[in-house]
Amino acid sequence: MLGAPLADADGIYTAIDAERMRALAAWTMKSMDSPYPTPFGAEIFGTNDGVSLMRAVNQVGPEHDPSAHGEIVAIRLACRKLQTGSLRGYTLYTTCEPCPMCAACCLWAGLDRVVYGATITDAARFGHQIEIPAAEVARRTDLHCVVAGPVEREACLALFTNPTMQKVYARWKAAR
Repeated sequence: MLGAPLADADGIYTAIDAERMRALAAWTMKSMDSPYPTPFGAEIFGTNDGVSLMRAVNQVGPEHDPSAHGEIVAIRLACRKLQTGSLRGYTLYTTCEPCPMCAACCLWAGLDRVVYGATITDAARFGHQIEIPAAEVARRTDLHCVVAGPVEREACLALFTNPTMQKVYARWKAAR
């Protein structure tokens, strides 16, 4: 893990983790100007060398695919790029705590760490979520992945409270 460790009530993270999360939140915020705004962004870095491998945002709308969450899209693209099903040696950053589907995918991919911004409970305030913490999913397996967060929670919450995103949530609620 690069950088000196920092700790809060929710886990251990580094100043580099915080810097990467702020950058990911800023990059994800750019989606607010696209036809498919989303608060869900993910980026994968080499755990030891810190090199960015892949980043993605949620593609559920444009792909018409309920499994195309930001984390899964980033994992799929990274594995395709590396021509392997294993992401051992990599850390995934995500603007929101992974849902159980994404947390399981992180485990199956063999990621070293998952670092998240907003919590799954934060996300549930704005839309439907399966509120099982990612750390709980990780505890229930013999696969190993460190889950750290929330990191830069306020910067990531700003994605959910953005006025553009609020209009999207209102449309989604009206369509149900």
